[in-house]
Amino acid sequence: MELKQSLSAHLEAEKPLRRYGAVEETAWKAEGLGRNQLDIISMAETTMMPEEIELEMAKIQRLREVLVRRESELRFMMDDIQLCNDIMDLKQELQNLVAIPEKEKTKLQKQREDELIQKIHKLVQKRDFLVDDAEVERLRLPSREESRAPT
Repeated sequence: MELKQSLSAHLEAEKPLRRYGAVEETAWKAEGLGRNQLDIISMAETTMMPEEIELEMAKIQRLREVLVRRESELRFMMDDIQLCNDIMDLKQELQNLVAIPEKEKTKLQKQREDELIQKIHKLVQKRDFLVDDAEVERLRLPSREESRAPT
């Protein structure tokens, strides 16, 4: 057991410390560079020309716009699915109440029927607004295929 501990301690002592920005590592890298290379401090990749960088930035911006559009579409879809599920649940409960003959319904069941009808109506209106918003959003941000099409 002691041998195992001493071996692991010895191996750990031999490992160089690897940390982001470690002074030892930075000093080691700087020793191999010439004086001229140490004077140049830049975070940019030197193999790209400014025009290439601008093109890459434009590509990234277009990709970002596509992703934002898709995220918006997915959010609309999620909201629509949730509203449809809520409407279906309320409709099922309403159908169960409607199945009871009118003579046998209590006052509470009749009130619940009216409440369910109102809730369903509000959810349907909310879904209609959501669909309208989705259509406006779709028309506002034309897709790549639509924007490339000749007019």
